Amino acid sequence: MVQIEDHPSRYALANELHARPFPSLAAPAHAAFLALKRQGVNGAQDRAEDLAHLIQLLDRFGAPHPQPDATHYFGDLGPFRLKWESHTEFVTYTAFVGGVADRPFDKAAMDVFPQDWLADAPGLRITSALVRIEEMPTEQELAERFASWFVSESLVVSHVLDAAAVIAGDFRIDAGGNTRFAVFVDPATGPRRVGRIVQRICEIETYKTMSMLGLERARRMGGRLAQIEAALEELTGDMASQATAADETLSALLAIASELESLLAQSSFRFSATRAYEAIVVQRVEVLREARFEGRQTIREFMMRRFDPAMRTVAATEARLNAMSSRAARAGDLLRTRVDVERSAQNQELLASMDRRADTQLRLQRTVEGLSVVAISYYAVNLASYALYPLAASAGLSKPMTTAALTPAVILAVFLLVRRIRRAMK
Repeated sequence: MVQIEDHPSRYALANELHARPFPSLAAPAHAAFLALKRQGVNGAQDRAEDLAHLIQLLDRFGAPHPQPDATHYFGDLGPFRLKWESHTEFVTYTAFVGGVADRPFDKAAMDVFPQDWLADAPGLRITSALVRIEEMPTEQELAERFASWFVSESLVVSHVLDAAAVIAGDFRIDAGGNTRFAVFVDPATGPRRVGRIVQRICEIETYKTMSMLGLERARRMGGRLAQIEAALEELTGDMASQATAADETLSALLAIASELESLLAQSSFRFSATRAYEAIVVQRVEVLREARFEGRQTIREFMMRRFDPAMRTVAATEARLNAMSSRAARAGDLLRTRVDVERSAQNQELLASMDRRADTQLRLQRTVEGLSVVAISYYAVNLASYALYPLAASAGLSKPMTTAALTPAVILAVFLLVRRIRRAMK
């Protein structure tokens, strides 16, 4: 059999599809979820530093280390199982613990992450959540839990995955600094399906929060964009009325265009990331296959009321920024054309003026040449007369007769000489 050489990345690419397995959870249990985001340019993560921070946690429990270039880890640390994932902008830790506390959503559940270890984290908490997993109680007990655990105004409840479980939450941050979610599992639901539900809930919370960073950026830019838009309208009005010199308008317009390009460069990554995170949120909600529970709002409805308008605001701000940048560029092109036309007219006037000056200079030069012929001829006649007077006297010619005879010949000779010089200079 002929051996075919494998691409060096073949196994790595195939294994990547299976590298992040869902956890397996049996009710009762709970999960403590933490997402950290580094501050900096575009929020880029230092993967080596994140991995070193993970290893510090693993060493405390004597757990094995991941691969040096790992972007995900799942292992048993003894008191809990840990799932770690490194993403482009953030890193997540999820601790899965068997059993539930008597006090629901006690902030002590986050103590699985040591305080001193958290203090050394290379990033800030962008979100954290507590997920409580219980077996399905009676409808009366469910209603009591909903009323005591969550804020009714923003409460979402729904059947998921063909009634395999009921999930509930309010997407609010409680007094302990965490978001609360509850999963009530049907006895027939398998541990892997429960793990998928919990994983999807954590992903929805994380990507929803990361998406909202785009709204924060859009709101910060809103006031400045309004000012720039007003200035741009004023400048385009000046262009139409020609109330201001074109050079001054062009200078102001270029300043606005430069600022718009700067805003585009600063917000491009955040707005594109927001679109990507929004798409993930929508996809994660869809795969839950929600069904309404006793007339209460679903996660999808909550997102439609609260999350979708925020994302539309981000999209509108991005479109507004792009449109303003295009308008400024078009106005700049038109104004540059106007300036070029005006400068061309000025250049033509300058050339015409130069032509007139050249004609005047030529006429003056010819006048000077004529006078120079007379002056040279005068001196030449005198010199020639002095040279010929002795010969003229011996021939019986007087001085006036000699001068009169020499004058036409000298003038003609000087004229021909000057003409020859002028032709040689052309």
